[in-house]
Amino acid sequence: MHNCCRNYTRSQLLRAGAAEAGRGLPAIEPGMPEPAGTGLSRRRFLSRGAGLALAVYGASKIPLSAFETGIAQAAQGGKILVSVFFDGGIDALSVLAPIGDPNYASLRPTLAEKPGEGAAFAEDPRLQWHPSAAGLATLHAEGKVSVFPAIGYDHPDQSHFTSRHYYEIGELEVGFRTGWMGRYLDLVGDEENPLQGLSMDGSLSPMIATAEKPVAAIDGVDGYDLWAPVESPVRAEMFRSFAQFGSLPADSPALAQVRRATSQTDRLRTELGSLEGFTSPVAYPSENYFAHKLAGLAAFIAAELPIRVVTISAAGGYDTHSGQAEDLGRNLRETCDGLLAFQRDLEARGLADRVLVEVWSEFGRRPEENGSAGTDHGAAGCAFVIGSRAKGEMVGEFPGLASLDQNENLRVTSDFRAMYCSLLEQWLGQDAGPIIPGAAGFARPALVKA
Repeated sequence: MHNCCRNYTRSQLLRAGAAEAGRGLPAIEPGMPEPAGTGLSRRRFLSRGAGLALAVYGASKIPLSAFETGIAQAAQGGKILVSVFFDGGIDALSVLAPIGDPNYASLRPTLAEKPGEGAAFAEDPRLQWHPSAAGLATLHAEGKVSVFPAIGYDHPDQSHFTSRHYYEIGELEVGFRTGWMGRYLDLVGDEENPLQGLSMDGSLSPMIATAEKPVAAIDGVDGYDLWAPVESPVRAEMFRSFAQFGSLPADSPALAQVRRATSQTDRLRTELGSLEGFTSPVAYPSENYFAHKLAGLAAFIAAELPIRVVTISAAGGYDTHSGQAEDLGRNLRETCDGLLAFQRDLEARGLADRVLVEVWSEFGRRPEENGSAGTDHGAAGCAFVIGSRAKGEMVGEFPGLASLDQNENLRVTSDFRAMYCSLLEQWLGQDAGPIIPGAAGFARPALVKA
């Protein structure tokens, strides 16, 4: 991105390297946390091929029957939580523009949204949806979006790396090696189901990093296959040989493990390959890769894959230090249009009561625009919980622009850890105490319809 800050670019590169299991984090500024999941062992069952890489992660030994058993024991009707990340710190004061606040226009002489350009926000007449957030506005009007207009935490850290780490681990102390969703899976997950935690951005999401249970990462949704150094007909014969090798008897436990792994990998290749060329009952936005991934996810859920939690990055990036209007508008539209199509897809398939989507960012932007037609790192941001079962009510008031925090940033009126507690208990049916440190101290906002 041409408009992101230098430290953010560096953090992205460091994170990408650290998320490769088995590698350590390169030396960076003192106090910077390692992403959760750094150093986890990795066993690749499926390699890059047909546009998809599927890797399995776990800090302890993963049973070799993982995939076959997990798919066979698909939790039909189980609740699914999808986490969508606005990467870079989205400008909450544009997504929900405070057009009714008398300080807004003076703080943003060039970036202020104009009254009437977007849909009205019914729960607070001071606020207005960004025109590019029309998909979210539509779902909100249907009572399917719970809005956090000023979410964050006390004493906010404006580092992309550190603040994101806090959100990923559900804690304000650095050093946790598991994500908050990963700890949920360690408590309730299956030792033989890596698809229970699915990262859709090509590498392990620290949010679903586990200590014991397997999870998976994919970089596409258009087909599953094994990489092969040869072409057909030799390629086809090679895979047939794999299947035959797996069925042979073994005279030692080690060889039996190898044979089982080979046999099950080939079987998985056959089973998941059937999902290639999926169709959707609704139209998704064209030339929108984020939406295409969501379409694939809906197909996976419809195929009864044993998915519990999913992570995926929103379209584009949101570190808008300069040239904000164009970049934010384009990326926000792709994301919100994709989310609307995903909800309609789930509804058409009769799956909408099984899925909630949580959308978040590491922080918001400063109320005052900078001199480069952009905004710098702020404090309170926005978050959304989307779905047919979402309560559909605003959580925490919009604090207004007249009284900012000590750093002249938007004040926080709800804590992200309280949101996690409610999602765990009201949606996933799991006590938040063992997962979110200090959970007893957070009031639970009502996020799910009774």
